[in-house]
Amino acid sequence: MSLSEKIKQLRSEFLNELTLASTSKDLENLKVKFLGKKGPIPALMIELKNCSADDRPLLGKQINDLKEELISHCNLTESRLKDAEMLARFSSEAIDPTLPGRRQYLGRSHPLMQMMDRAIDILAGMGFSVRLGPEVDTDYYNFEGLNFAPDHPSRDMQDTFYLNTEWLLRTHTSNVQVRVMEEFAPPIRIIAPGRTFRNENISARSHVFFHQIEGLYIDRNVSFADLFATMDEFWSKLLGEKVQTRFRPSYFPFVEPGLEVDVRCTACRGKGCRLCKHSGWLEVCGAGMVHPNVLKKGNIDPEQYSGYAWGMGIERLTILQYDIPDIRMFTQNDIRFLSQFP
Repeated sequence: MSLSEKIKQLRSEFLNELTLASTSKDLENLKVKFLGKKGPIPALMIELKNCSADDRPLLGKQINDLKEELISHCNLTESRLKDAEMLARFSSEAIDPTLPGRRQYLGRSHPLMQMMDRAIDILAGMGFSVRLGPEVDTDYYNFEGLNFAPDHPSRDMQDTFYLNTEWLLRTHTSNVQVRVMEEFAPPIRIIAPGRTFRNENISARSHVFFHQIEGLYIDRNVSFADLFATMDEFWSKLLGEKVQTRFRPSYFPFVEPGLEVDVRCTACRGKGCRLCKHSGWLEVCGAGMVHPNVLKKGNIDPEQYSGYAWGMGIERLTILQYDIPDIRMFTQNDIRFLSQFP
């Protein structure tokens, strides 16, 4: 059979099979069969090499014309089949106007973000500006600049995710303190909200990541009285009523002296309940006067300036506010739990 006859036969085979294609998938298979890289068209081009030099131009043109004709047939048939399939789908997807509409649920803030925003709004109204810091930071800003010596046992208080010998996931938002001191001269009055990380066992009371707000105020003649007044004002506004605060001595490397802040239990009014573990008090944050060594790291003269700092956990505040039994509920994305917070 001559090459010219093979071209005519191939055209006839294609047209016969094209009439049998009833879906776009059938057409796609047909295109692959006749126009694919391993189909008969490339085979004809290879066979063209064996023809005489005089016949090649005419036969080559016939092969190219056949290819263009097949492509044209495929395009026209594809358009027709897709239109038919679309009409069939529209017919099968008829809308029933008698069916009730589907309720559209509005998104809402996560309860932790709601508590974070409340605290930020209150502190911003008290004159504090917001400063953010990196979640991946150096050992210097997370520990050394905050008076944590390399071999100091206080580092054991915070189990750290180390990325290498220098970089780590911050264990507190206190890593903002020295950065702000290096950038700004006193007076400094900032808060540093954000997410922190500690290598702890996940349980009902602890998690490997949580949220904090760090507060820092540095100026001339800042005293404990300023810290006490700030704590009284902030906690009363956050909890929605005038609360009684209590301050207990405690230790943190970056403050001296350090203390724990408690508020009178808002659930039992100090009588003792499950929420306050029958003590009548709720522990809400750690605080203290900024350590002179930290001021020096920030290029601030501790003989001229003093300051206070405090830090509080947002998860803990939310748990206390709503009496939530398990911290893991914040990260489980259970809509039944999250929908309780408007």
